[in-house]
Amino acid sequence: MSLHINIEKHLPSFDLKVDFEHKNGVLGFLGASGSGKSMSLKCISGLITPSIGEIIVNDKIFFDSKKAISLSPQKRKIGYLFQNYALFPNMNIIDNIEIGISEMKKEQKKSLSKEYIERFGIGGLEKHYPWQLSGGQQQRVALARALITSPDVLLLDEPFSALDQHLRNNLEKELMSIVKEYSGNIIFVTHDIAEAYRVCDDIIVYENGVSLEKREKKDLFKAPKTLSEATLTGCKNISKAKKTGKYTIYAENWGHEYIVNNEVPENVQYICIRAHDIVTRENNEMINTFPYIIDNIIENPFEFTVYMKNDTNPLANIIEYKVEKKNMKLSLKDTVYLTFPKDNIFYF
Repeated sequence: MSLHINIEKHLPSFDLKVDFEHKNGVLGFLGASGSGKSMSLKCISGLITPSIGEIIVNDKIFFDSKKAISLSPQKRKIGYLFQNYALFPNMNIIDNIEIGISEMKKEQKKSLSKEYIERFGIGGLEKHYPWQLSGGQQQRVALARALITSPDVLLLDEPFSALDQHLRNNLEKELMSIVKEYSGNIIFVTHDIAEAYRVCDDIIVYENGVSLEKREKKDLFKAPKTLSEATLTGCKNISKAKKTGKYTIYAENWGHEYIVNNEVPENVQYICIRAHDIVTRENNEMINTFPYIIDNIIENPFEFTVYMKNDTNPLANIIEYKVEKKNMKLSLKDTVYLTFPKDNIFYF
């Protein structure tokens, strides 16, 4: 299975530019609202026509501006799970599911729809209408409708965003068990970093309508290469940076110089560290260790978020630090030493 997408779409608010190739596994689109993720899905599905470029799925040309090819959505063999599920309110459940196979012979259609109704655990609801179903049941119907046509590509547009947290967790497990049996390509759109990490194999970060480099998820979280990748993957401690030596960087917003593992590029712009990667010490004998004063402590369900000021530079940015509740021994106004381990610092 293969995807080749290289398109541009000129819009009033921004220009969409998407360029990637993907062969297997779940590909995530991660970005803020309005960054172009859902618009990309609509271009792939044929609901929106790109300005220029090409879309090729399993060597079949869906769109090619140079060759004047633009297949209709019906000819693209794509399963699309919309954010709001987009079930037809005037159709019962079985009619909603069968709409994608309406040209199939009656007996074959009946047999196939029965198989999917049983598979998705919605037996007994065949004559119900969408408004009579829970959010989870609606999602199962929409997913059955998307998969019953055996699509080459499955597009999932923030499928859990309309659900409460408990239901989201349960449906995420259900969805992924179903997805494992699906042999085609999957694109999963989300703005939730934890969800992206759990569900996806590779991730593309979107920045103002532009798709950045496709990254393996663990590599993306360990070593972001851009400011957008760092912020969208949840890094809170980010400072403008300046090279001061072969292996040293001055963090302008933190007010300290740091020793790093690898040679610093001349054009380095930012230095970052995640809140849970910082280590507290009782003294400053370790490298990259500096005194901080605790400015604020926020209690979360399972941990504390501790905000700390640079003890020697009151104009420096606050540093965010995470600590599990069972390990919490800090209090407001305490002076502590924070170590920024070389292995946990990243920069670009």
